[in-house]
Amino acid sequence: MNRNEVNGLLSFVIPCYRSELTIEKVYNEIVETVAERPQYDYEIIAVNDCSPDNVLGVLLKIAEEDPKFKVVDLTKNFGKHSAILAGYFYVNGEYIVNLDDDYQCPVNELWKLIDAMVEGNYDCATALYERKKQPLWKRLGSAVNLQMVNMFIEPPKGITVENFFVIKRCVSDEMLNYHNPYPYVLGLLMNATHRITMIPMKERERGDENSTGFTFKKSLELFLNGLTAFSIKPLRIASVVGTIFVLLGVIYGISLIIRKLMSPQLSDGYGSLLALLLFSSGVIMILLGMIGEYLGRIYISINNTPQYVVRITKNLNKDKSQKVNI
Repeated sequence: MNRNEVNGLLSFVIPCYRSELTIEKVYNEIVETVAERPQYDYEIIAVNDCSPDNVLGVLLKIAEEDPKFKVVDLTKNFGKHSAILAGYFYVNGEYIVNLDDDYQCPVNELWKLIDAMVEGNYDCATALYERKKQPLWKRLGSAVNLQMVNMFIEPPKGITVENFFVIKRCVSDEMLNYHNPYPYVLGLLMNATHRITMIPMKERERGDENSTGFTFKKSLELFLNGLTAFSIKPLRIASVVGTIFVLLGVIYGISLIIRKLMSPQLSDGYGSLLALLLFSSGVIMILLGMIGEYLGRIYISINNTPQYVVRITKNLNKDKSQKVNI
């Protein structure tokens, strides 16, 4: 299909947190970029994840001036991935564009993603950053998270999905079938499709002087979501580790008996036994904690803990939102 023959509505979903000084820059760049191709129109769904600054005021101000800019305000901080799914609920576009609110995503290169999807008939196109503009601890965390994704979620070989990507509407609709707390967007995306392409781009610096709002605690919570929400491999690994320790214990016990029979004068080695006991007990507690993490999340899910709660909306259909529209 010729990319110039394609037209449609682009839905931009932006989770907002501590972006009072950057979200208007992101909005202006979206408008300027979409204007380059008249066959496309846009809508922007900005989801305020209970930001501590005045980002909600900025969002409502933009929405007053542009009816295509739509605001969803959550009752508390549910996390970035819940905010993204909240935005997906309200989209109407043929293509869903995911981006951050800090101006780091190169929206001016959006058409590279759209064109790659159209020409290659992909369901998802993602930016591939040469080097991420993040502090060292965040880059290390991303590397650990990437290894977890490759091991437990099993994406297509070599595929890495960044914070700036485009998906088809059918993919977002499938992702919305997940109603439980602890959503993990990458896992949901991989469950829906493996037809993904990557486009090299350069990530920009933040549009303000603030540090990332994605703290170590939030990174750890996201890691646990990805680890437990879409795979039972950790439980299988726990079983394998337990089996290995049983075998090591049997082998060590037999070696102690043989040594004692061959050399009765040798000491019993209480120190080594105590060290082994402490180590094995620690491993057992870690494995029990992993099982407990699964059970706790199951318990919270069956109690119908909400994925997110919408407080108010702006420029959205009342019948669809079922919330106060201002």
